[in-house]
Amino acid sequence: MIAFVRQLAHSPLSFLGTIIVFVFVLMAIFGPLIAPYEFDALLKNDEGRIVKYEAPSGKYLFGTDKLGRDVFSRVLYGAGEIIGLAGFASLLSVALGTSVGLAIGYYGGWVDEIISRALDSLLSIPALVLAMVMLAMIGPSPSGIIIVIMLLYVPIVTRVIRSATLNIRSTGYVEAARLRGESTVYILFREILPGVLPALVVEAALRFSYAIFLTASLGFLGLGVQPPSPDWGRMVNEARSDFVRAPWALWYPVAAISTLIIGVNLLSDGLRRIFRSEGRNE
Repeated sequence: MIAFVRQLAHSPLSFLGTIIVFVFVLMAIFGPLIAPYEFDALLKNDEGRIVKYEAPSGKYLFGTDKLGRDVFSRVLYGAGEIIGLAGFASLLSVALGTSVGLAIGYYGGWVDEIISRALDSLLSIPALVLAMVMLAMIGPSPSGIIIVIMLLYVPIVTRVIRSATLNIRSTGYVEAARLRGESTVYILFREILPGVLPALVVEAALRFSYAIFLTASLGFLGLGVQPPSPDWGRMVNEARSDFVRAPWALWYPVAAISTLIIGVNLLSDGLRRIFRSEGRNE
């Protein structure tokens, strides 16, 4: 682990991305504990009036929105929402896509042909259009978002792992495992999987980045997690009509989304560089 961090540190941007992702993960875990207010609390002043459009100050770090809710608290709570949903959906997508990609890449033949063509048909549909259609059918909900992300990203992960498996399945150690009479499951997950792991790790980081953006986009369109949940995308949508009066209510969730996506992409670039370097050394 220490050696891995040192390799990331060789690239300042990749190391910066790692720090950004780590900070946001801490926000997702401990945000509700350190948030000064509840995400849906309507704040009042000493006179009992709701403090709408309050500018950022020592009391309200990111100001308040048009309903008098603390933007800083909502951003903290929203970190757990978007990272939890995007992370869990990405994890399921990578797990399923890896299993399918290993299987069809190993067996090949008509099984590979049929499944690959079916997945290609899904990839031909624009991601946001497919997400909107699916959520219109099953309804906007956390489970709906997870299903949509899986439908969108399983085919992509499958293609990447399938391609890597095709390059490995004829290697000497895989052939030796066949001659020893090892089971297919053993060969796939003990012999081939370690060889495709570099591509898998990089692809998983990329899928996580895209899942964050898609989750925020769906929230902006009103198809994500429904109110009063502090979804960052919905916060942007709610604040855009009052941008002139309360620009902070828009810029802080936008900055959170942008910073997290940039951090994940920088981390992904660092992972790609490390694995390519290790591949050349081998």
